[in-house]
Amino acid sequence: MSEQPQESPQGVSRLEFFKRGLAPVAALAALVVGKKALAAEVGRSQPSSLEGRRWGMVIDLDKCTACGSCVVACSAESNLSLGNPEDAAMNRVIRWLKILPLNEGEYPAPKQRLAPMPCQQCDDPPCIKVCPVYATYLNPEGIVGQVYARCIGCRYCVNACPYTCKEFNWKTPQWPVEMEAGLNPDVSVRPRGVVEKCLFCHQRLQRAKEKAAAEGHRPLSQADYQTACAEVCPAKAIVFGDLHDRDSDVARLSKDDRAFHLMEDLGTHPKVTYLRGGA
Repeated sequence: MSEQPQESPQGVSRLEFFKRGLAPVAALAALVVGKKALAAEVGRSQPSSLEGRRWGMVIDLDKCTACGSCVVACSAESNLSLGNPEDAAMNRVIRWLKILPLNEGEYPAPKQRLAPMPCQQCDDPPCIKVCPVYATYLNPEGIVGQVYARCIGCRYCVNACPYTCKEFNWKTPQWPVEMEAGLNPDVSVRPRGVVEKCLFCHQRLQRAKEKAAAEGHRPLSQADYQTACAEVCPAKAIVFGDLHDRDSDVARLSKDDRAFHLMEDLGTHPKVTYLRGGA
């Protein structure tokens, strides 16, 4: 004889009671997972907006002198703390743009060059695939964004990035009192315990869009939106712009015979292109 479900005083079985209670939770979870999967898929398949913008960068290794101006400009623009010798010893000084050694050639004629390394802004970024809370994402114009308020500090994205371009904030950033007035008001100061990264100076893009809208909704020009590193480079080794604009310098240089991408075999499709040195 089968056991019948127990009825509550209101005439609803215990099984039915749990089904009714968990249904909204299951529906909400399915909605969140579905939205995340859809956003990730759209970001991978359609990195460009309806306006056709796809922001990218070209770095000419023949012109780069490794002077470090781009690193300083990035740090000042993005409110990066100075760090100290103790942080440096543990490799915890945060820099969104680094100058790293790049090996070329093989023995007996190897070469080494110093290459600026910002976030590669991949079209198929590994970091967004592992984030459990969708704190990192690919926006419609091809920039890999980071939502600091949503980040839980699990550092999955840090480990997933093959270019080591994501930084974890180990402690609350601090500056000398004399420098606090010089912080960029357009960039939030990240709290301790979150991951941060290069965003192609996204705040400058927002300002450029607002200015273009105020001037009769005119289209953006190459001069309207430039990253801090490209703007200050004395050798003009860094070129930034819209890869979908065929007349732009960045689109032309990205198809140069010397052009290459870092770790192309991984299939991440970075939007930072390098030009081989020694031309």
